[in-house]
Amino acid sequence: MTTKKKVIQTQGKRKRAIARASLSEGKGKIKVNGQFLNGYGNEILRLRINEPLTLAGALANKVDVSVRVAGGGANGQADAIRLAIARALVEHEPKLKKDFEEYDRLLLVADVRRKETCKPNDSKARAKRQKSYR
Repeated sequence: MTTKKKVIQTQGKRKRAIARASLSEGKGKIKVNGQFLNGYGNEILRLRINEPLTLAGALANKVDVSVRVAGGGANGQADAIRLAIARALVEHEPKLKKDFEEYDRLLLVADVRRKETCKPNDSKARAKRQKSYR
């Protein structure tokens, strides 16, 4: 009889970026779009993505995480990845939920802010027409 690996799938969104994470038992490998985390983005983005794994401690070395992310910019993608990984870790180990919420609520709850749309007859979202009194 074969032992079936339990795979947890979650998703995270930030602005226009959507990340889908798959967490399974393993040796602590983290892949983003097919490449290992240490080759993805810049140092600040990698640190931001690593936050839930750092808070998880020893558990991070017992699971493999594979993330597919699309849309948005670099920072939006990093936050979406962070959210998806944190949700997967909480689903795997429910005790982490309290620690994540105390550290940063945005690890588990999506940031719903979006870009404000441009209004008719204006070039920017909040810009008003200038008046000339001459």
